[in-house]
Amino acid sequence: MSGFPGLDDHLVVPEVTRDEIIGGRRVIASPAQLPHAKQHGELTYVLRAHAAPGYVTSVDLLTRHAVKADFASDSCLLQDGIDPATGTRYLEELAVEIVSEQTERDVTEKAVQMHRRGVRRIFAVMIKGWQVCEWSSELRSWRPAGESITDRCLAAPLPSAALLDAAEADNSVVEALAAKGNPALQKREAAAKNAGEAESILKVLAARGISVSEAQRQEILLCRDPALLDQWLGRAALVSSVDEVLAV
Repeated sequence: MSGFPGLDDHLVVPEVTRDEIIGGRRVIASPAQLPHAKQHGELTYVLRAHAAPGYVTSVDLLTRHAVKADFASDSCLLQDGIDPATGTRYLEELAVEIVSEQTERDVTEKAVQMHRRGVRRIFAVMIKGWQVCEWSSELRSWRPAGESITDRCLAAPLPSAALLDAAEADNSVVEALAAKGNPALQKREAAAKNAGEAESILKVLAARGISVSEAQRQEILLCRDPALLDQWLGRAALVSSVDEVLAV
């Protein structure tokens, strides 16, 4: 972006020092205590699952946000690959800060500088207030993020509660993976549907008083062909024996 240093033209040495620069001030990014560290882990877990195709999740990504600013957000989403306009990586689009012991001055100054650099949306998980807030450049302050976050970076809406509660995080991850067509989930859903249809066949036969041997029962329950199960279910309501149901 014109007028700014390169994203990776750092004032500090990445992965060697804990220093960051915020508005020209040197700040030490110390290791976190449990409240921050735990929430950071949950945040990254949820963001990774929600990342839309073409986007990647990064943790502690050091970015040169201004001439006198070189710091990392806790977690962020950015486009994968190389930005043809700059020949380097893309700038993060959605950034999230965990606010536990961090000063309000620092997190607010970070938000101001990230926004100026071009980060579209900046969120803060306020541990002590137990809420998720979004930075408003118009109001120049933090405001509640609402029930969910919808963005082009996200494959599915991200509930704010998922950034605060482990059970909500798990639920939102499942929903996000389903929205992205996760093969493992699709396989489990197909297996559950097949099992349900097999049980329906056996219930219809039982209701009609048609006896089923254990071998026949296992053949029905172990069938993985949804078209064949549909055929068997239709027959079960009409035929007089299991042999007729399973006939080729």
